[in-house]
Amino acid sequence: MIPPKANSAFVAAMEDVLAVYTRPRDPDRPLVCLDETSKQLLAETRVPIPMKPGRPARCDYEYERNGTANLFMMFAPLEGWRRVKVTDRHTAVDYAHVLKDLADVHFANARTIVLVQDNLNIHSKASLYEAFPAPEARRLVERFQLALLYGPAARCKPKVMVRRQ
Repeated sequence: MIPPKANSAFVAAMEDVLAVYTRPRDPDRPLVCLDETSKQLLAETRVPIPMKPGRPARCDYEYERNGTANLFMMFAPLEGWRRVKVTDRHTAVDYAHVLKDLADVHFANARTIVLVQDNLNIHSKASLYEAFPAPEARRLVERFQLALLYGPAARCKPKVMVRRQ
């Protein structure tokens, strides 16, 4: 049944992703999930007071902003593997370098990398052509099978970077 306010595109995307998630492990075609988030960098403005017997540690809630960092989380659930790459920005070129690392360093022996990710504007083959010469970009494009999460389907991706309260 199609969920309320969803349509056939949602169902098609969900079926594609569910088919990918239920495949058996294949070292020649590893399943890799990719997500990213931006995190605010904070610094303490006062030195915390360490704990003592009978008294918990004390820290001030005042902080100083020190910019932001982007985190690319790569997660291969069937391989028991994960990595985080931290970048200053979140650009198409940064994304392309993450894919190059996946193809040439982390899964160099794989024939095809099945990549599950949301449909953010930089998550496209064009990012590889923006970052690398055409022959290198084409080589990398041919290493990946993209499984994109659309709309409500994107809520099904693993949320490994969200802090639980």
